[in-house]
Amino acid sequence: MKKLFFTLLLLSGGLLSQAQSNKLTFTEYDLDNGLHVILHEDKSTPIVAVSVMYHVGSKNEQPNRTGFAHFFEHLMFAGTENIAPGQFANLVQQAGGEHNANTTQDRTFYYEVLPSNQLALGLWLEAERMRSAKIDKAAIDIQRGVIKEEKKQRIDNQPYGTIQEKAFANAFTAHPYRWVPIGSDQYIDQATLEEFIDFYKMYYVPNNAVLSISGDIDINQTRQLIQKYFGPITRGTRQINRPNGQEPPQTTEKREIVFDEVQLPAVVQAYHIPKQNSPDFYAISMLTALLTGGESARLNKALVDQQQNAAYVGAIPMQLEDPGLFLMFAVANQGKQPEALEQAIDAEIERIKKEPLAEREFQKLRNQVEAGLVQQYTTNLGIAEQLANYHLFYNNTNLVNTELQNYLNVKKEDITRVANQYLKKENRVVLHYLPRANQR
Repeated sequence: MKKLFFTLLLLSGGLLSQAQSNKLTFTEYDLDNGLHVILHEDKSTPIVAVSVMYHVGSKNEQPNRTGFAHFFEHLMFAGTENIAPGQFANLVQQAGGEHNANTTQDRTFYYEVLPSNQLALGLWLEAERMRSAKIDKAAIDIQRGVIKEEKKQRIDNQPYGTIQEKAFANAFTAHPYRWVPIGSDQYIDQATLEEFIDFYKMYYVPNNAVLSISGDIDINQTRQLIQKYFGPITRGTRQINRPNGQEPPQTTEKREIVFDEVQLPAVVQAYHIPKQNSPDFYAISMLTALLTGGESARLNKALVDQQQNAAYVGAIPMQLEDPGLFLMFAVANQGKQPEALEQAIDAEIERIKKEPLAEREFQKLRNQVEAGLVQQYTTNLGIAEQLANYHLFYNNTNLVNTELQNYLNVKKEDITRVANQYLKKENRVVLHYLPRANQR
């Protein structure tokens, strides 16, 4: 992975010049039932990615029914009116393809990557689960067990697995980001069959979805297939729940000690930041690269290499539809205390706030951002997902061709400014993860 990253970094100038001169072309339109369609034709390989992004995530849930969106991510593989339980995966694999899905706070994304002569299969599968997903007691009971096991494996029994859950629960008091997509076993167990059916009828409808296809297709033939499979699906008639509550500004630092099955302590810092379509998000993304974007980034160089306070550091600005969090995570080296590690992180942040960014380091950041954007478009699946994302959350599909300029418009002073504006102690949550053996 590191080798790939640095290769992209070296090649980014040439690749981006080519990308800027060869704009990514696409066709987009709406069906009568409200389904938004985006098509990108790429004949370079006989592969096609078929994806559907539903505008529903954990924030659309009720506080006493968390985990519904993630539950449906699984449930909608369980079968349909015309697909027997367990056959969805078999059909894709027998066709030589792959499939998966994922859920965030804001959307659920399903996809198949198939040989291009199997385009009709991908469209039929996605239309089937949009039209007639199998939602009955037997399917729900099976998925309840699957979800509980996934939560144990991915969250409860993973070292530091509760970071996102703890950070969001502390940072949010009013907005539904205060719970995360994995949800609660308790609420899933309490939910009735009627509640699951109601959730499906509200959110998994054509007028709440984007069908995005990228690959070896003929646009006109694909439009005909889409009309055949998706056109007859009835438009949803229920009022879709769109939470619009504002999280009040955080004015004092929040802290929690978490005892976990870990060997080394860790420090997590979570700062409130703007939503993903805010102009400041571009500067925050570049600030992230400055802190942890590679072995020579500020936190890696200072905490891991020079001071040897940390065994690992990382940072990510959560890319969310509403104002979210900037997460930093550092695992202490053997024998190092979390207090010292936190002080070292804070010292590097203060240095960014006070010292002007050198031109050479700034140019390196620009190269890294460029390389990252190039990497997003190296697969048909990546292109399909980004096209859907730009339409759904930015209402501007053509950002696929122009977003680079938004990053290049960021000045050195903008990075300093957002560090001062958002990375403030009163605007953050701090978690210290300690070995459970330390609990008294």
